[in-house]
Amino acid sequence: MQFQIDALSPDAITVSAPLPPNVNIHGTGFAGSIYSLAVLTGWALCTHMLEQIGIDADLVVAKAEIRYRAPVTGDLRCNTSAGVKNREAFLQDIRRRGKGFLALTIEVGDKPNAVLQASFCAISRAY
Repeated sequence: MQFQIDALSPDAITVSAPLPPNVNIHGTGFAGSIYSLAVLTGWALCTHMLEQIGIDADLVVAKAEIRYRAPVTGDLRCNTSAGVKNREAFLQDIRRRGKGFLALTIEVGDKPNAVLQASFCAISRAY
């Protein structure tokens, strides 16, 4: 996939991957690559949040659904933001109960070309 993190803050991330290794037979973005990169974007943001405050946890995708709205004709670019309030609630649940969920909307492309709705679950290894 050849992805890279282009921007990262405490509650937001942008990830990209070049089109050529992620192309389908039509010369546009391969749906599997688009889905995988979108999930990876959310997973990377959650992992970053956990690492920033030193929480050792297993992180899984609890649920994910994607809508493809238009072909991706250039490099794949994914963006998501948890927002400060949702970030803090996610981390506080893990600290208090040992488990937290974070719902994210990950947009692919400028239109956006695809939108992934995903819920990530972190389970503390300290419990």
